[in-house]
Amino acid sequence: MNTDFQDSQSAKPHYLILDGLRGVAALIVVLFHLTEALASGPMDILVNHGYLAVDFFFLLSGFVIGYAYDERWQRMSVGSFLMRRVERLQPMVVLGMTLGAIGFYFTDSEIWPLIHTVPVWKMLLVLFIGYTVLPVPLSLDIRGWQEMHPLNSVGWSLLFEYLANILYAIGIRKLSNKALTTVVIIAGVALAHLAISRGDVSGGWTLNVEHVYIGFTRVMYPFFAGLLLSRITKPTRINHALAWCSLLIVLVLFMPRIGGANHVWINGIYESLCIIVIFPLIVYLGASGFIHSETERKICKFLGDISYPLYLVHFPIIYFYVAWISNNGGMTLWEVWPIALLILLASIALAYASLKWYDEPVRKWLRKKIGR
Repeated sequence: MNTDFQDSQSAKPHYLILDGLRGVAALIVVLFHLTEALASGPMDILVNHGYLAVDFFFLLSGFVIGYAYDERWQRMSVGSFLMRRVERLQPMVVLGMTLGAIGFYFTDSEIWPLIHTVPVWKMLLVLFIGYTVLPVPLSLDIRGWQEMHPLNSVGWSLLFEYLANILYAIGIRKLSNKALTTVVIIAGVALAHLAISRGDVSGGWTLNVEHVYIGFTRVMYPFFAGLLLSRITKPTRINHALAWCSLLIVLVLFMPRIGGANHVWINGIYESLCIIVIFPLIVYLGASGFIHSETERKICKFLGDISYPLYLVHFPIIYFYVAWISNNGGMTLWEVWPIALLILLASIALAYASLKWYDEPVRKWLRKKIGR
């Protein structure tokens, strides 16, 4: 989930509306996880396609990387590029994993039968591995949900984000637009096949062959389609882009499951169209929009600032929420909405505090150490 539209050395204009859209998608991710705990299965989640926000993040990341770095390789090495990625992404990964470790033993519940049996040394081992974003094998699944990052589940998408960045740095950046188009088409076909054959693209968080394949398939098309989009499109000027694009994101991610249990391929077609067609359209429209007022500018900046911290810090709180629902024998939306709202607001507050008191100071310190 990249957040660099430019850096201090870039003279390119900043796509502030894309910052805002990233924040809108991050908020929907939190709502998805809050409503997912109330569902009986994938068919009846209130924010049913909220997990597609990750695919939107991947596409936005590819666009950002191409826009910010494609023209700078004559004065930048692969190592310096990857160090900048580490500087930007890793501090919040460390904080998110730490929060997950602090709360780990307090989320004991029947849905996580392993927690009370896990010795501290094993939890700390998983924590230190998590700091690197490397996945842990199933033998170190200390929660029992088969997650490659049991202390903060969202870490899986950061792993594939890093892998996409590495592929870009070591070779794909050198491809011509024609060759990159070929890669994107092949990746799009693979993505559509995955979605239609399974009924959705959900997955990627377990260290096994199936989920690693899902994770790679989910990142390859959107990330490199975003890269291609940054190269071949010339944004125009579109009025009210923030409002229209935000509405599109909400409609796409709140769409109920289509086709039911008997015709899952229909939902797969829907998700394919979202990722392959609608998400690139949203990014193009967002890049073409312009800010109308100081209030809109502040909204976009705030949403963009908290988006990445919110994504990394909300899930440790979600663990408490899910355990609470499970320990109370399952609850309805009407019963939990005040707590859910409180968690949403608390997550936003924690994200902003993390940004100002931790992420920005740490990144500033790292920039001095790395030496731009």
